Amino acid sequence: MFFLLLFSLNALSQADKNTLRLFVIGNSFSQNATTFLPQIAKEKGKALTIGRAELGGHSLAQHWGYVEKFEMDSTDVKGKPYGGKSLRMLLSQGIWDVVTIQQYSYLSGDSASYNPYAQKLVDYIKKLQPQAEIVIHQTWAYRADANKFGRIDQVQHAKNQEEMWQKSRAAYHKLAKQFKARILPVGDAFEEVAVSKGFGYKRDKDFDFVNPVAPNLPNQKYSINVGYFWNQKELAFDPNHANDAGKYLGGLIWYGTLFKESPRKINFKPVSVSEDFKKYLVKVAVRHVASSVK
Repeated sequence: MFFLLLFSLNALSQADKNTLRLFVIGNSFSQNATTFLPQIAKEKGKALTIGRAELGGHSLAQHWGYVEKFEMDSTDVKGKPYGGKSLRMLLSQGIWDVVTIQQYSYLSGDSASYNPYAQKLVDYIKKLQPQAEIVIHQTWAYRADANKFGRIDQVQHAKNQEEMWQKSRAAYHKLAKQFKARILPVGDAFEEVAVSKGFGYKRDKDFDFVNPVAPNLPNQKYSINVGYFWNQKELAFDPNHANDAGKYLGGLIWYGTLFKESPRKINFKPVSVSEDFKKYLVKVAVRHVASSVK
């Protein structure tokens, strides 16, 4: 009888390790970072359910604003922006093991922009899901050739990628300390890749940016941000969002941190990511996951 009970407890513990109900409050950056998370989890035999309250370009303040509207008047459609549902409605769909929050990347370096909204959101989450672990998603700095970087206070912007990363990192760690929460260190992993001598993105000096000719693009090998692309007859530029390589790196970080398991032996990779780059990104993810789960 004792051994049967012990076996049952061990089986239950293993099931807990292999099952995760994850709820994400964020925007396009959380969508980027979790794009390939289901494929990675599936390869490793994990049962993953993801709930989402994500709206492009949205800050903690905006997410909290919708909560206030709904709680004041549950019939007000302005309080139900997530596909016609409110945050309360989405969070109430079962039991969530982990709920993640993040700041809008443009405001991520301005620590004053996080509160009181983060505190209000966490209190609200805990009221609805008292057993859920709050985890902080550390977003990343824009690519080095961006025309503009995130805000670091009400009047100043970061001068470059490094300053945006440093300021946002400090703000996220302050937030994590506030809630005694774990961090998904995606921003740190992105920065390591960005400054890598062998794999960091370098602006193409030979490309004619003044008079580009379609469908030619600058060399963007090893970029983890979208960068330049043709939008019909116009050369468009997105130095902020993650491309497939960046999404893959984000997915590795989320997987390893949330399941507390090294992403070292992940075979899956997006088709657009080269084998050598994939191996490097996995190594980066392994280092940052190891530091986050200590």
